[in-house]
Amino acid sequence: MKLNLALILSIIIAVGIVTVGFTLYQSSSERDKLNKELEIRTTQIAEEVFQNNKSTFEHINQGNTEYFIDSICSKYKLLGFAIYYSKDSIISNETSRSFIELSADKISQSLVADSTIGSFISAQGKNIYQYIKPMNDELINKGIVNASIVFYVDAEYIDHLIDNIWVRNFVRWFMQVLFVSFIIVLIIRWAIFNPINKIVDWVKAVRIGNVEQLKKQPVAGFLAPLHKEIVQITQAMNEAKAIAEEEAQLRSSGEAIWTPERLKVEMETLLQDKKMVVVSNREPYMHIHDGKNIKCVVPASGLITAMEPILKACGGLWIASGTGNADKETVDKNDTLQVPPENPAYTLKRLWLTEQELEHFYFGFSNEGLWPLCHIAHTRPTFRMEDWLYYKKVNEDFANAVLKETINEKEPFILIQDYHFALLPALIKKEKPAAKVAIFWHIPWPNPESFGICPWQQEILKGMLGADLIGFHTQYHCNHFLETVNQTLESRVSWDNFSVNLDRHSTLVKAFPISIAFTPKDFNNKSPKTKPSELLAPYGITAKYIGIGVDRVDYTKGLIEKFLAIERFLEKNPVYKGKFTFVQIGAPSRTELKSYSDIMTGIVIESERINLRFKSKNWKPILLLNQYHSQSEIAPFYASANFCMVSSLHDGMNLVAKEFVASRSSNDGTLILSRFAGAAKDLQGALIINPYDIEQSADAIKLALEMSKEKQQIRMSLMRQEIVKHNIYSWAAKLIKTMSSI
Repeated sequence: MKLNLALILSIIIAVGIVTVGFTLYQSSSERDKLNKELEIRTTQIAEEVFQNNKSTFEHINQGNTEYFIDSICSKYKLLGFAIYYSKDSIISNETSRSFIELSADKISQSLVADSTIGSFISAQGKNIYQYIKPMNDELINKGIVNASIVFYVDAEYIDHLIDNIWVRNFVRWFMQVLFVSFIIVLIIRWAIFNPINKIVDWVKAVRIGNVEQLKKQPVAGFLAPLHKEIVQITQAMNEAKAIAEEEAQLRSSGEAIWTPERLKVEMETLLQDKKMVVVSNREPYMHIHDGKNIKCVVPASGLITAMEPILKACGGLWIASGTGNADKETVDKNDTLQVPPENPAYTLKRLWLTEQELEHFYFGFSNEGLWPLCHIAHTRPTFRMEDWLYYKKVNEDFANAVLKETINEKEPFILIQDYHFALLPALIKKEKPAAKVAIFWHIPWPNPESFGICPWQQEILKGMLGADLIGFHTQYHCNHFLETVNQTLESRVSWDNFSVNLDRHSTLVKAFPISIAFTPKDFNNKSPKTKPSELLAPYGITAKYIGIGVDRVDYTKGLIEKFLAIERFLEKNPVYKGKFTFVQIGAPSRTELKSYSDIMTGIVIESERINLRFKSKNWKPILLLNQYHSQSEIAPFYASANFCMVSSLHDGMNLVAKEFVASRSSNDGTLILSRFAGAAKDLQGALIINPYDIEQSADAIKLALEMSKEKQQIRMSLMRQEIVKHNIYSWAAKLIKTMSSI
């Protein structure tokens, strides 16, 4: 209240000073104007009086002058009129006689100077304008000398007008100030005090670490950047607090669980200021046009989920293809930028593929050749010479980029990702032999007979064996790779330490089961649950139970087999009709390829067929969401579903299975997992199925829905503990330790 009063008084005083100044200026200008007008008018009256009454002035001593003077005063509204000959000879009316003495000096000056004089005098409490005009030469010729005519005009109206100006300005000013003060106070309270109060609330929330309260606060547009920074500070403080508690718990229990901080320290020790370079085809962040704005998105990829925590922990460089339609607008002159956008931790360098390179390197050789070759999903691989030539060219381009970025590095650590860059290790090693090079193969490796289909199998194997370390998800894939090398190349394969010696270079082949970023603090965080009815309401569906599937739309994921299992489950268990809905989130992938567009068409047709068979009002058995969903959009389904079904026909690891397990903070729910996914080796608490066995899969759905809470908690708790102990930080530490030890 005091602040409001002080503000109002300050405004009144400030505006008052300004108004007084302007009023002084206005009144002074107006007075000068009125005075000038009065002088001009009086001069005109004098000239007119003299011209019209010249004969009267010539015989002024003859006859009655009293009537003449009164008539002049009346006609021209003069206050007085006098003819001054000398001090003792004055002809005037009664009013003028009291003013003559005040005019004597001016009359003398006028006669001496023989010029008219106009001035203001004050008499009888009035402001009077006197105008003195000497007699002209014609009267002098008539014998009338040293005579002057004096006109007295009432100038009191000028003071009244000036007073009115002051009064009007004051009233107008006073009302305006009151109105303006009221408006300003309201604006300040709304636009300044309210935001300040919000900031105070935000600071309180920061102090107690309440991120949820911060997110609930409505944000004014101009405060949005500040709010974003405060939220990030709060999250960072919470993370730091959780990390401290986590480290204390680990010290207390003596457990050696890996965390980002522990990995960072380990990386500093292992790298010893050596540069870490990650190479992949897919970039961790892409920029796309969203109307007039540019939006940064994270592409759907298990590789990104796995690799980014490493660079966040140790920094370094990630080289990848730029695929976003706004990517070129967001990089610097070196085609690099700092990421993540909200908290930069490492550098992303983008390389630009031409349309031909994209067609032949990515869609052609990589995804129509190597992908189906390595996945035993009964899709025939296609190999074309043109695709192979572009594959070699893009590998060479990426090798040149790596060499350029590490030109001043003697022993950089280079971690190459996946089947897109099988030739890259040998290309880099040829130019920089001291570099520590590893390639991690994120997809399965087929048996030697299957891999023998590839016309360029020797070149691919030699390219990979240029690395110091080759990593696979499972030992099973390592064995297949070594068998392939043994049957294809003249090399020495050591089964004792799982290594290959080729051209005096030794390559270690080892299994590193990849995982997700999951630490004890994540283990203890409670994920909020949403009722199935609330999750399904936006889609016009009601159901008591829900299952969840999250996959790229790919023929290796067993999506149609999954839908057939749901159909068979409802056939065998009709009691679940109207009560159970399976939500399949399917991100479109590689739709330019016919095999992928066919599988997309196939799952849409199959889901519609099954829904048409079973659906009723406000219910259908399958909800297919065939579009990209962010992790934040998927999280409510993970946390609230009764089970997650992973039906891969052949998979390297499948991190969706581990993401679902990580989301179950109450240790409830069930994971149905294909035996052909690498995750089946790690997650022993899952219901393991053969996705080709529709009967078995249907029975697994029933078992998942009807399993007791006690069994659910035992199984889920075991799997969550497994993921905590073998998280992505553990994976990265083992991989980099192995690289550094070679």
